[in-house]
Amino acid sequence: MELRTLRYFVAVAEELHFGRAAARLHMSQPPLSRAIKQLEADIGALLFARSPTGVTLTAVGAVLLDEARALLDHADRVRVRVSAAAGLATLTVGILGDGTDPGVGRLAATYRRNHPGIDIRVRDTDLTDPTCGLRAGLVDVALTRAPFDERTLTVRVLRTDPVGVVLRADDPLARRAELRLPELSDRRWFQFPQGTDPVWQSYWNGGRPREGPVVRAVQECLQAVLWNGTVGLAPLGHDLPGELAVVPLIDMPPSRVVAVWNEGDANPLIRPFVESATTAYRR
Repeated sequence: MELRTLRYFVAVAEELHFGRAAARLHMSQPPLSRAIKQLEADIGALLFARSPTGVTLTAVGAVLLDEARALLDHADRVRVRVSAAAGLATLTVGILGDGTDPGVGRLAATYRRNHPGIDIRVRDTDLTDPTCGLRAGLVDVALTRAPFDERTLTVRVLRTDPVGVVLRADDPLARRAELRLPELSDRRWFQFPQGTDPVWQSYWNGGRPREGPVVRAVQECLQAVLWNGTVGLAPLGHDLPGELAVVPLIDMPPSRVVAVWNEGDANPLIRPFVESATTAYRR
């Protein structure tokens, strides 16, 4: 069995959907389906029970999943040890804005335990560059939020968060259980500096041009709301000062927490890191 085919199998087994697995692997669905059918032919047994809504693992598939994960983990450790011996055991990670996400803490703990020989260097970045310096070569991999211009990049979704609007606690709209974007059309929204990724800016503007103060960091966003009554969007579940409130937006697509790296980057430390992040952020 080729390691690549086993990675395909694990992706389908974890997503339980060929379409989602293909998107995760950044490939089209037909070659993924062919690879899995060939793997089943090689083994001589079905690995998945297929239905119009998705797939489920067979008993044989469940056994192979355990073995495939162990084999892929071992292959990753081999790459990491060889990289360390070659003096390549440093990985620079970009983290966007708020490093208090519990996923970051879980990832740091598990990665440090499983890869003690790797030196992780962290570059904390503000909101003006959602790729955290990746395109400029300042980091090897970024933990950030989409959407942004994904050309020449590989993106792995780690989690999705619902989004709300941040308001002053004494704002009349702060008493609402939920809001829609049109109800905020007359408000000023915080803006990112000129030259910021337009896809990123458009998302945090609710999909249309807005006007308001320019900010670069999370705290500047919160202060703009507190001092100027500006509104802006934020993922739900983050702690806010008592003077502020967040109201869920029911017509806003969720914010995707992602790991992203340069397409074709052969650094052997990236994949084990991303796999660890996938596990840590899904808990």
